Amino acid sequence: MTHTNKTLIVIDLQNDYFPDGQFPLWNTDTVLNNIKQVMTKANELNIPIVHVQHVADSSKGKAPFFNEGTTGVAIHNEIMALAPDAPVVVKHFADGFLQTNLEQILQEMGSEELFICGMMTQNCVTHTAMSDDAKKYQVNVLSDCCTTVNEMIHLIALNAMAPKINLLPSAEALA
Repeated sequence: MTHTNKTLIVIDLQNDYFPDGQFPLWNTDTVLNNIKQVMTKANELNIPIVHVQHVADSSKGKAPFFNEGTTGVAIHNEIMALAPDAPVVVKHFADGFLQTNLEQILQEMGSEELFICGMMTQNCVTHTAMSDDAKKYQVNVLSDCCTTVNEMIHLIALNAMAPKINLLPSAEALA
């Protein structure tokens, strides 16, 4: 069975956000495992996956993390292993659509419904999900497949999105 109108977008699952990185986040092990389960389900259903990767703009000097050429900027190897051939959208801003080729990729895939997960809930996940460019899609944020610096900020971000964005637990995703 193929669901070509659905796309899973995995935002900033990069090494710097994990325990040995430059900016470790809260609850990364659980979120990593939840995302891996959703990616496995997407693969089984032939739902396309798109990686979004933040790379610091080197023209503005060295950033605290996500610097090009570092191990921290790389997408986590367990995530890449589940979708090694998926497109990688490189971004320099919180909004995954802003000055990237994400929209073009989604159009080429025939996407109508987006399932968004990743890091950080209050920043890149929220800005991508609520982007002006996302308004033409049915947008879902997988609430247990996102994280940030702590649980309180994660919950505040989910609450802020709730009136405008469909929040789903990963168990209900991609159905």
